[in-house]
Formats: sequence, C-alpha cells, structure tokens
Amino acid sequence: MFKIANDSKNPYCKRLELPAGPLSVYASDALFGSLDYKVFEMANNNLQIPERVYMSYTPDVHVGTGTCIGTTAVWNAAGGYVSPSIVGSDIGCGMRVHLTRLHAEELRDVRQRRKLVKAIEGYLPTEEHRRGHFSDIRLEHVIRKGLHGLPNKYVPDSYTPRKATSLTHVESAKFGFDESHLDRFPESVWHRSHRQLGTLGNGNHFAEIQEVQIDESSRGVAEAWGLFDGQVVVMIHSGSRAWGGAVHQHCGTEVAKTMRALGLGTADPRLIFAPLETDAGQAYVNLLYSALNYAVANRHLIAYGIREAFRDVFGTKTELSTLYDLMHNYAWEEEHDGTACFVHRKGATRALPAGHPDNPAPYRETGHPALIPGSMGTASYLMVGEPGGRDNYYSICHGAGRIRSRSATKRLVSVEEFRAALGVGTDAEVVVNQRTLESIIDESPQAYKDVDQIIESVTGAGLARVVAKCKPLATVKGT
Repeated sequence: MFKIANDSKNPYCKRLELPAGPLSVYASDALFGSLDYKVFEMANNNLQIPERVYMSYTPDVHVGTGTCIGTTAVWNAAGGYVSPSIVGSDIGCGMRVHLTRLHAEELRDVRQRRKLVKAIEGYLPTEEHRRGHFSDIRLEHVIRKGLHGLPNKYVPDSYTPRKATSLTHVESAKFGFDESHLDRFPESVWHRSHRQLGTLGNGNHFAEIQEVQIDESSRGVAEAWGLFDGQVVVMIHSGSRAWGGAVHQHCGTEVAKTMRALGLGTADPRLIFAPLETDAGQAYVNLLYSALNYAVANRHLIAYGIREAFRDVFGTKTELSTLYDLMHNYAWEEEHDGTACFVHRKGATRALPAGHPDNPAPYRETGHPALIPGSMGTASYLMVGEPGGRDNYYSICHGAGRIRSRSATKRLVSVEEFRAALGVGTDAEVVVNQRTLESIIDESPQAYKDVDQIIESVTGAGLARVVAKCKPLATVKGT
C-alpha cells in the first residue's frame, strides 16, 4: 500500500508515499514495525480530503474513529478544510499539571497516600456533581469566557498578580468565537454540562499525584519552571465532557449533510469534513472554540477541588500553582513560515521551543511545558519543544498510545498482572481510588505501549527533549 521514501535523514522519521499522498511517521523502527496496518488505511482516507498541506503520525499512534489518535493534519486557513473526525469527540481534551512545595517523603507512607486519595474523592466526582454544586458558576460565562468566566473564589491566586499562575500559565485562558451559535443547544445540554463542570469522566481520564525526577541535561529549564527533585505534583487529564460531546454530535451531523451536498467523501463513512468557509464548517469551528473554553475551565476546577483536598490533609497554607495547561484534541489557526494555517491535532501535543513567539509570556525564554502522561503505574514526562519540531508543525505525542482495545485488555490481562504493575501490597504501591481493580483493568499498563519507547522516538527525532520524569504515587480514576 505504501513505500518508504529515502528523503529523510532522520532515523526516527519515516516518509511514506501512500496512494492518496505523503505521510510522515515519527517512530523508532521497532514502534513503526508494530503498527496496525489499519492506521495506514485510515491515513490514506484522511489524505483524500482536498487541499491538504501536511499530515503526520506521532509514535503513540493507534486506530480511532475516522482518524487515528496521534494525527497532525494541516490546511491553509484560506481555502482549507475542517474535520470533526480529526479533532475527536472529546474536544479540548488535554493535560494540566500543578506544583506543590511538598516533598515525596511526606507521602512515602502508603496510609498517607490513601488518606489523600480519599480526601480528593470527596471533592472530585468522576461523572456529575450533586445538584446545586457550583451554583455560583454560570455556565454561559464559562462557555463564553473560559477561565475568565469563573468567579474569583475559584481563582484564588487572582488576588496576588505577582504570584498568579492560573490565568497566565495556560495555552489559552479564553477562546473568542461567534456566540450566536450557542442557540443551537437545548436546555438539557446546558444542564448536564453544568453538572459535569469539574469532573474527570471515565476511560483514560485521571488525576494523578506524582514525584518529580529532573533530567540532569535540562536542570536549568526545570528550575526555571519551579521544579525540584522529589517534588510532589498533580497531573490532570480530562476534556470538555457533555458540552464537547454535544458540539461533536450536532456539528458532525451538519458537516455530514454538507459533504453529501458537495459530493465529498472517502471509503470511510465515519470520516467527516467540510470546507472551512461553508456554514457547517464555520458553525463547527465556532462551537469547537466554545468547547475549548469549557475544557480548560473543567481542568481548572478539577485542580481547585484537588487543592482543597490537599489543604484538608496538609494544612490551609498548602497551595497548588499551575505549571501549565494544554490540549491534545483540537483544531485552530497558527502561523507557520508566514502562512496562516489551520492545524488539527488529534491525540497530539503542541511543543514549542524557546523563543517561539506563540509561547505564553512566562515561557518565552524556555519554551512551554509539554505534558505527556504515561499509563497507570508508569512514569509520565514533562518535555519542552526543540527547534527541529518545526518540521512537524511542533507536534509531539500525547501519551503512551493503546496497543489493545478495552475488550481485548479485559480478556487478556489478569487482575494479578494489574496488581503487580501497581505494586499493590508494597511500600511503593500506586494507590488507586477504585475499590476493585477489575472495574478499570482496561486501563492497566498492559493496554498501552511502553511510554519510554514513545519518548525515545520523540527525543530521537529532535522534536522535543525531556525536562523531568514523573513517577506515580496515587491515581484517581472513574470507571
């Protein structure tokens, strides 16, 4: 189906020629050789979308709906296309990391980790808050203004601008859009979305307590970010919940109608796309931005609840400052080499190097943190972009990437293997909130690729480098 071109001098970048066009795959030989053939079939379908400028896969690529997770796809903003399939249903899904001043020694006792997890559970439901919770937050303000739509009590550091990180250490605190499109959703969507503010959801979403291990080669950057060895940090993975799901479902239907009217399509009926300038394309883009506002506020409120739990356990002076918040499921406009581009990332993380003008002000000199989670029981990584990332529109991996479906994992992985991976019964146990591991066995490390191999491919390709490795101490997940 494809041949590997010989124009790449980078052993971690394969340039493929598929029938519908070129595809770059960033992966070691071992990871590339393990890829499911279906990822190339899906790539060929995606490459049939007109006017495409560029498409690539990251080393954690795996099969998704319509488009693989681990895809970067680019069109020119003028005359380009937008695809809900190359964003995914969980619009704005992404990562957030908060820093504490605590040292991991304060959590060495497994009983203390259990106490903290229990406290977090009291503030962090995985599906919905009880009726009346966050009654002082107006959802329409969050949808329209992102973090700026939250009452001050939920942004406590806004009172101390010199120390504040909540509104500045984020990829974007607010996405502007045409608010007239909000009239498309019934009251039931608004109600459910409000109940889900500040909740994790299920699947691979989580909140994890981790211990920092700085990479010696990047110690200067790490210390500039406020990291120290043994530091306790909190990593959060969640997205736009019911609001993003409603946007994807409603706009997907409208985009599909536009495709039929224009005679567009591929061999995969689940791959939907439309020209940016069409009514359906514009509606989707505007509502996509509303979901990005929801997603960043959702992760912020999750962190707020976790902060309250830390204060209950470690005292009221405990604070959790924001290291960074970013997305890995989205599409938006970026400038590359003086050209306005419309860039899609589905399961791909933007990683800008030092000096890039799109870095937020606090990270202009170092480059912003790129937050890469591992699987349950394995390390996560804090990375920073390298200049070589320019070749891939500054996209890197978004995690470990699945190697088994959920059903296959339940069939092939035993609870005993899962327990061993988490170190259950040892002093190093990764404490999990679930009462039975059977309920989340489809999220066991055995369901995922080796994250260390993923990171090796990213660093070997010159896309980014490691700043710190984060060892898991405790994890909160939904079922």
